[in-house]
Amino acid sequence: MVLAGVVFAVLLAQVLLYPGVDTLVRALGAETDLDASMWFLAAEFAAFVAFAGVWGVLSDATGRRLPFIVGGAVVGGLLYGLLAWLPGVTSVSFETILVVRALQGAATIAPFSLSMTMLMDLSGGHGRNMGAAGIAIGSGTALGAPLGGQLYGVAPTLPLAVAGGLLFVVAALATLATDRAPADGSRIGDALTGLRRTPTLAIPYTFGFVDRMTAGFFALVGTLYFRTVFSLTPAETGVMLALFFAPFALLQYPFGVLSDRVGRTVPVAVGSSLYGLAVVAVGLAPTALTAGLGMVVVGVIGALMAPATMALVSDLAGDAERGGAMAGFNAAGSVGFLAGILVGGLVAGEVGYLAAFAVAGGAELVVALVALPGLLRLELPGRERPAD
Repeated sequence: MVLAGVVFAVLLAQVLLYPGVDTLVRALGAETDLDASMWFLAAEFAAFVAFAGVWGVLSDATGRRLPFIVGGAVVGGLLYGLLAWLPGVTSVSFETILVVRALQGAATIAPFSLSMTMLMDLSGGHGRNMGAAGIAIGSGTALGAPLGGQLYGVAPTLPLAVAGGLLFVVAALATLATDRAPADGSRIGDALTGLRRTPTLAIPYTFGFVDRMTAGFFALVGTLYFRTVFSLTPAETGVMLALFFAPFALLQYPFGVLSDRVGRTVPVAVGSSLYGLAVVAVGLAPTALTAGLGMVVVGVIGALMAPATMALVSDLAGDAERGGAMAGFNAAGSVGFLAGILVGGLVAGEVGYLAAFAVAGGAELVVALVALPGLLRLELPGRERPAD
């Protein structure tokens, strides 16, 4: 519960910024909406990509996870606060804001990735443990979207200040957890070698990449699409995003338990086959109501896939390699989120929103088809049964 609470709070802080990101970047000194929003979101996820592996490998090498979680949360909270404070007291360029944003991302990925790794360290069923992570992720994002929309109605930088406060809560909460990292801790070189010894991790990494690419797409393009095409306010946009994140949160734990019983292949294969089509359907929806129904469907399918995909990482990684393995998964996911922001933003800006939805959904289908044969051939260790 403590670890799930940490994951929840980190995601809540992150998603508070999404519903009115165009309003936020204007308040931070940007002169455009789509391009500035794209780079503001991309700066954080580029740092996620660069540093997820650093924290994971360091935690494996030292045999300690909690110090990195607490330290990353404290530094991330300070940098969130700095972003909220700077525009009001001094004139800084938007490029400087992006540098601070990247540093905040580098710190924030530590509590997120390593808390998920600590869930992997627990016994009792990898699907169930990753389902707990998934429901925390989904709950944080489901609550963050509508709450962020309300905060924007008070002040454009208030979501940043609240996000900073949440990271300090994360630091305090993490101290209640028990560090169960392997006591003998591998050397950094050993951890990296361990990843090379397990090339089958590329399969969950690939699915993680494409699933998070869709999330990145909705964080930027979906948000601006709902605001532009359906004339939604930040608060209404937050509700629209929550229509995806609510079922995504509520169904992850039961679907995670299901994957412990039936295996990982069926949830991942079935979900990935339908996910891209559901994304395209949202872009084709003629009204806000039908788009909202499409978002619910996307959330249900995402909940089917997500815990099984994360559990694959647990199944395949050795005990002393879990930090590096989960860091690799999160790095792949962050690359996907970054791709969703950049590719979706560029296509939407140059061609239009419908083309952007087609590219996002089509990419999901193509990657799923390419990776599916490897998933079907995968020989997993004996499934870990949930504890009674």
